[in-house]
This record gives sequence, C-alpha cells and structure tokens, in this order.
Amino acid sequence: MFDRYEAGENAVLVHIDFSDEDSREDLVELQLLVESAGAQSIGVITGSRRSPDRKFFVGSGKADELAALVAATEANVVIFNHPLSPAQERNLELLCQCRVLDRTTLILDIFAQRARTYEGKLQVELAQLRHMSTRLIRGWTHLERQKGGIGLRGPGETQLETDRRLLRGRIRTINRRLDKVDKQREQSRRSRRRSDLATVSLVGYTNAGKSTLFNSLTSSDVYAADQLFATLDPTLRKLELRDGAVILADTVGFIRHLPHDLVAAFKATLQETREADLLLHIVDCADENMGDNFEQVQQVLKEIGAEEIPQLVVCNKIDLLEDVSPRIDYDSEGVPIRVWVSAQQQKGLEQLKEAINVIVGKATLEFTLQIPANAGHYLGQFYRLDVIQQKEYDDLGNCILSVRLLEADWHRLMKQSQGELETFVVDNTTVE
Repeated sequence: MFDRYEAGENAVLVHIDFSDEDSREDLVELQLLVESAGAQSIGVITGSRRSPDRKFFVGSGKADELAALVAATEANVVIFNHPLSPAQERNLELLCQCRVLDRTTLILDIFAQRARTYEGKLQVELAQLRHMSTRLIRGWTHLERQKGGIGLRGPGETQLETDRRLLRGRIRTINRRLDKVDKQREQSRRSRRRSDLATVSLVGYTNAGKSTLFNSLTSSDVYAADQLFATLDPTLRKLELRDGAVILADTVGFIRHLPHDLVAAFKATLQETREADLLLHIVDCADENMGDNFEQVQQVLKEIGAEEIPQLVVCNKIDLLEDVSPRIDYDSEGVPIRVWVSAQQQKGLEQLKEAINVIVGKATLEFTLQIPANAGHYLGQFYRLDVIQQKEYDDLGNCILSVRLLEADWHRLMKQSQGELETFVVDNTTVE
C-alpha cells in the first residue's frame, strides 16, 4: 500500500529530555524495546528541548546530526523514543533517506510479533490500522485521481480516499469479530461467578516477572523471557488455596504512555483485569525505577477503569537484593498489603497463597436492598452477575432484594450508579 523505505535491523535511536515531567521517557527502556523488537542499536542521538519542533521534532541542527549519523553507520531505520506526528515522520524520512519509527509504532511492532492467538492477532491488527489511518497521506503521493472510461470521466476518487474507505471497512470487520470474542469471554466469566470462583489477575509493568510467577504458582508453561512484552495473550489457570480455589489470570504488561490505540484494541483482554476480584500488582523490587513504574501501572489501571479493585502488591525478584527474605506485610487491620517473593527461585510462594486466601476470603458481601420501582434497571445488573438470593415486592411496589456478591463487584456497581445504590441498602453483612 505504501511507497516507503524498508525498515531494517540496524537502528539509530533518538532520545530527547524534556523539561515537562509528563513528556519524559527512559532511554534504557527504549533500548530494551528495540532489543525486544529484534533490532540492533548502532548509534544514539540525545539532546534536550523545552518542547518538540514542529518540523523535525528535534531542532534543525540535531536533525542534520541525525542524518549524518545515519549515513555514516549505514543504518536503515531511525527510532524515536517519543510519539511523532505524520508530518514529522515524513520530513525526517526525506532528510535521513530511511524509515523513521516512533515509540508507538515500535510497541505495535513488538505486539505483532508476540500475538499468538486469533484474538491477539485481531487486536494487534486493529491497533495498527487505527494508527496507520492517520498516516495514509504519506503513501501514494505519486498517484493522481483514478479515472474511468467513457461516461465515467472526472476527478473520481483519489487513491487516498480509496485506502481510507478500505481501512474503515477492515476496522469494522475486526470490531465485529472482537465483539464475538468479548461475548464468549463474558459467558466464561458468568460461569466462574456461578461456580463462586474468584478471579485474581496479575498486573504490573512489563518484564516485572508476571509470567514467571504465574508458572511457578500454577505449574504452567506460559512463555516467559527476560524481555519486554513477552506475554500478550491472556492465560487463565486454577490456583488451589487453603480455603478453596481461585482463577489466576496472566495478562499483558503495562508501560508508561501505553498507546491509546492499544488500550482501545485490547478492550476484551483488559476486561479480565477490570472484572477481577483481586489484582496482584507485580513489582520488580530490584529495578531502580520501581516507584515510577508503580505509578505508571496505577495510571493505566485508572485509564481502563480498574482502579477500584483491591490490590495486593507483590515485590518480586528479591533474589537480586541483599538481606531480603520472603514475608508478608500487613496493614493496621491485619490485612495483607505486600508480599516479598522470588518467582525465579520459587521463594515466598506459600506466603503469597496465604495472603491471597485471606483477602479473597474476606471479599464476599451480603446486602438487602429496597429498590424503588423507578430504579428497576438495577435488577438487570444483579441478574447479570447472578448474585440474587431472594426477591420479593412490598405493598408500594418496591423490590426487596437479597444479594450475595464479591466486594469488587459491589464497588463496580457503586461506581456505575455514582453511589445511588448505597441509598437503597437496608442491611449489609461481610461474609468471612
């Protein structure tokens, strides 16, 4: 579709420090992303600016320096550690005479390599098409408007318009298929609710050790490697605890400034996180950027609507620290808030299971609600969760509803109702 320079494996990296904290990126993380994509860094351009340049993102002098380095190293791709506009990419490609990628395109490429399941491939393709749709103007610049034969002459539809129409059609097709996948996942979640199995979802910054911990806890063989985004497709396994069993879900890792196209495309996958009863927030405690990475994950959880779900912080990779042994940290009420483990050496796993058992065991609530007739739409939500124990009506037409549900589900309903449901509660009990 595009008349573009071919991207290769020898890359020149560009990293700019901005005074704005929200615009800053990590050069080491870029190098890890490039390595995960299968490319080799043969040069790095660094600099500092107050704001991006409209034409080249970097200044004209730095752009000339970049072009000279590309020519000297014979690099065939330039990778920016920042998002670029279509115009900036075009201008840089004309100057450097090679392919120019930004951070978003690089992450999308890694996701495309990691996708294994039908759903994962659809989600990646959707994200790529959405990203590509803003950059169509850069291709087909050598083509004029299409023209027909006798009776059809005229300006017609440009090739650019044709491409946009085809992209819109493909995006609609993928969305329809993903909707079917989402419905299938919803049926599975309903079955788990009916079986009273809580769902515990692993979340955390990419390469924090989620898949290694998942394999250690469930004796599975999910692909795990010391690279960014080793896991893309979610995997669910049953985990036996002292007081029963839970469903453990391994999900894709997060990263700072996660592309919005990816968040939108992975709606069905991230639903496993939004619908979880407990989040295990895996943290690489040996990483010097641990605090910043923790906050980045919290931002992504807020973006996908999962910030209200109870969390248990799991400090992983204690084998890389000195004088740190497996343990559970409790709050003032005796509830576990942090567990220190080494998934690689399988240390602290029993403490982690015990902490999960304590939290999930206290996460069931029973309510009696008096729902007025004009708020009957809440009944459908309780029916979908399959949590209704008893239902009857009083003389005024109010529905007296007894429900038993997980605390995480109640918090979600409260958030959706903007607190209105709380006004209908006439009795509530925590079930141990």
